[in-house]
Amino acid sequence: MRSAKKKMPASVKAGGCGRKTARIRRLCFGMAAGFLLSFGAGGSPAVSQTSDLVSQNAFRVCADPANAPMSDKDENGFENKLADLIASKLELPVQYTWFPMATGFIRNTLRANKCDVVMGYAQGHELVLNTNHYMTSVYTLIVPKEGELASVDVLSDDRLKDKRIGIVAGSPPSTHMARNGLIGAAKPYNLMVDRRHESPAVDMLSDLEAGDIDAAILWGPIAGPLVKQDHPNLTVIPLINETLPPRLFFRITMGVRQGNAVWKRKLNSLIRRNRDEIDALLIDAGVPLLNDQGNALYEPRS
Repeated sequence: MRSAKKKMPASVKAGGCGRKTARIRRLCFGMAAGFLLSFGAGGSPAVSQTSDLVSQNAFRVCADPANAPMSDKDENGFENKLADLIASKLELPVQYTWFPMATGFIRNTLRANKCDVVMGYAQGHELVLNTNHYMTSVYTLIVPKEGELASVDVLSDDRLKDKRIGIVAGSPPSTHMARNGLIGAAKPYNLMVDRRHESPAVDMLSDLEAGDIDAAILWGPIAGPLVKQDHPNLTVIPLINETLPPRLFFRITMGVRQGNAVWKRKLNSLIRRNRDEIDALLIDAGVPLLNDQGNALYEPRS
């Protein structure tokens, strides 16, 4: 399933060396998961210290071909744009291997050496070696912008009682909903799906627009961009005020193969050095960003 398409950064096409400035596990429907760092030339230390399995000729990314707004085969997702940003720093072409983000994804992609990085993995995922996080985001409540629920910011709010709320079955907010007596009237949506054939997030927001449900709860990096793109009458409320477990915010990293510690350190350096451009790209896409502690919305540096 390896794509033959390679996207060349502008600096490579021009032959120059200039610099160019822009799943989560199960809880995100298979969302969630790419950075690579530049290689030194010839026998430089950068090359000699890099795993032989890591390509020196392309920025190899494994991604879901139908996981908008994060990634898609047309490369319009914000993770695709993030890959383009890093590739421009590396002066390498982007090369994708497409595979549905479902059971067996890592086994059939990263572990099979069909790529060197997977974008958007939650910190601590055991199947990959995580880089440092490049963003922290949170689950959100989506409601009509002019409706009675527009100022709700906690799931214990009495205004949610007896409301029909869309929720991805098995995702962390389900526990909060159960605690607050909201599950009985909830409308569940499937967790693990092949996005080429089913799209719970898109269906949920469409149901909300149609009035079939009163509110929706979605992972922020899905909800924010989708609402920004297609649902101007809805508003996205980050659930940052929930104090009881389970937590609803997560630090998102890039996943590399287990054992590639040197490669991981290179990526960490790249994330650190390009933090402002990464933040700007995510904010532009509509992703709600939190500070590293997950207790306040992130305010970009001026």
